[in-house]
Amino acid sequence: MATKTISVDLAAYERLRAARLRANESFSQVIMRAHWDQSPSTGASLLRALETAPIPNASVLKRLEAGQAVDAPPDDPWND
Repeated sequence: MATKTISVDLAAYERLRAARLRANESFSQVIMRAHWDQSPSTGASLLRALETAPIPNASVLKRLEAGQAVDAPPDDPWND
């Protein structure tokens, strides 16, 4: 079997390590077991997902509105 050497940052390495089902499972096996979404993220796919998404109830909407009211942009976005 041919192999390729790749570089990953420490966070990606830790995620791969944590995803192993057993101590001797290789990272190749972890990656091959992973489910990769084949469809690209597009505006059309977002609209399709929203068509089937549940409608939030009034209490959820109130909490979202309250959170939005206190979430102001920083005065200086370059130094925040």
